[in-house]
Amino acid sequence: MIDSHTHLDLCEAPNAELVAAADAAGVTRMLTVGIDGASCRAALAAAEDFPQVYAAIGRHPNAARGFDDADLAELRALAAHERCVAIGESGLDFYRDTAPHADQQRAFAAQIALARETGKPLVIHSRAADEQTLAQLSSEAAGVSVVMHCFSMPDRLQECLGRGYAISFAGNVTYKSAADLADAAARVPEERLLVETDAPYLTPQAVRKQRNQPAFVAHTLAFLAQLRGVSVEELGAAVTRNAARVFGWA
Repeated sequence: MIDSHTHLDLCEAPNAELVAAADAAGVTRMLTVGIDGASCRAALAAAEDFPQVYAAIGRHPNAARGFDDADLAELRALAAHERCVAIGESGLDFYRDTAPHADQQRAFAAQIALARETGKPLVIHSRAADEQTLAQLSSEAAGVSVVMHCFSMPDRLQECLGRGYAISFAGNVTYKSAADLADAAARVPEERLLVETDAPYLTPQAVRKQRNQPAFVAHTLAFLAQLRGVSVEELGAAVTRNAARVFGWA
């Protein structure tokens, strides 16, 4: 079992406790994701400390204000680290007004290019910007391996699958209010499916009162297995294979 997207530096417990709890739950690999310079460095430090942890290096759209060549140079340098296996999370977020749209699009374009340059998959964040995100990917990301993190556009599922994207579901797919997401999760081909926590956010329904952590990906996996009519063991093995293929970890 894997957690394809988490933020260890934003969780309350120390990394050692989070990793130990995940290990006890059967999580063998996790990707901790940077959203700015400081969190990218923290992600790499965690990946250096724990063999189960790998890092993604990126600039979140909400942190893209003023993105320039110096920011790209920093990302390029960090992405060269041997424990960095992905670029992102990057994309567009028009829900929160924390960075001008032009700055987000510039940062997104730079990270698409960096993913192509490094040969590493691109982890996508998209909120209230489905059309714009998919349009920019269509025009700029041909040939780049793309992971749709915390998948949130069920009405565009077939388009994403047609482009070859990996589809990752977080704990919100377990919410009663997310029937459209659950329907999409049932239709994703097994070889394209990933599962994540996005911890400390989006705690699965079964443990909703608690702050999310990588170990809780087990609850989302169990929900998806029941939804798809397969065993937890079978689906766990499938998403583990998928993550190894996408991120290139052992």
